[in-house]
Amino acid sequence: MEPFTPVIITVLSGKTRDGSLEIFDEIVLRAGDTVSVVGPTGSGKTAFINDIEVFACKDTVTGRTVLVNGRIPPDEMVRDPAKKPIALITQNTKCIADLTVKEFLEMHIRARRIPDDSRVGETIALANEFTGEKIAAPMHMTSLSGGQTRSLLIADAITISSAPIILLDEVESGGIFKETVISTLKANNKAVIFVTHDPFLALLSDRRIVMRNGAVERIIIPGGREKKIIHLVSSMDRVLFKIREEIRAGTLLDGGEDIS
Repeated sequence: MEPFTPVIITVLSGKTRDGSLEIFDEIVLRAGDTVSVVGPTGSGKTAFINDIEVFACKDTVTGRTVLVNGRIPPDEMVRDPAKKPIALITQNTKCIADLTVKEFLEMHIRARRIPDDSRVGETIALANEFTGEKIAAPMHMTSLSGGQTRSLLIADAITISSAPIILLDEVESGGIFKETVISTLKANNKAVIFVTHDPFLALLSDRRIVMRNGAVERIIIPGGREKKIIHLVSSMDRVLFKIREEIRAGTLLDGGEDIS
């Protein structure tokens, strides 16, 4: 499979649940962008990224249209996994096929028509940078935890699918190093759009799309004004991560631990 040429995704506005027009004309997503989609439960966050994943063309409930490089994408891009420039990783990551990690990745390599199978080891190594629960090639996909599975799928999206657009639907997990994931995706020049309830993840994004009533209510571009709060929340997140790992390891927290 040849590398994807530069891809620009443009989301054209649709309508709210009561039929009113959304507040924006278009949202443009380019390589290196990090965009969080936030809002109350049921506000339309998942529908927003689903529209991107299926290349909506006024044929979904939102009425939005998604363009690729300024045009309606061709049918082969929509239907052929090898030509689709988008990878979607959802909350529902449990694998039902009784495959080993190696077999699962090899199957995806074949589906993407990649002649080089050395990416199996590369993908596992990258996934292990995202999680403290180490993954090995002989492990069965059905035995992986949620954090391990999400880490593997994100690594897969970088090394095997090579998709320039990564959509993450509420994949924050106690087993994932969130800051490492986002920085790695940015370093690989991916456009990352993620639905999240996690304040730290939301603050790491360049833009926040705020959803309400099934539609985009506001687009926030912090422009560096949140640096102080990011530093504070980052420190809090590290403390919570350490406490979580201590609890998972069976430690009784009596106040004597160094959790700073």
